[in-house]
Amino acid sequence: MATATDVMSERIQELRVTAADGNGLVEVTVDSVGALVDLTLGQRVQRVAPDVVARTIMTTIAVAKRQLADRAQEIIGDTLGTDSPAARAIAERVGQQLRDAEPSVGGPDEPHGRW
Repeated sequence: MATATDVMSERIQELRVTAADGNGLVEVTVDSVGALVDLTLGQRVQRVAPDVVARTIMTTIAVAKRQLADRAQEIIGDTLGTDSPAARAIAERVGQQLRDAEPSVGGPDEPHGRW
């Protein structure tokens, strides 16, 4: 179990996830704890309102964090299994830390989706 836990920890620490929005405005990369480590803006940002760019960045970061949580939970399942209560607890905690930190995007009067 200790060896599997070490392997799991190393694999999770090496994780980085890159996500892009569907409109080609932004691409973000988050590290294993969900911190933004890279941001690339497409040329289209020059033709889009700054508030739209900001919301798109925040939404894309949230998508990357969800993908990161999914990948981390897969690693936990691969290395520790899914039958262990400890593995389930670790997977749940990782998912909560990454998904609960998501920003609130948009408000009730703001349009969602593609523009």
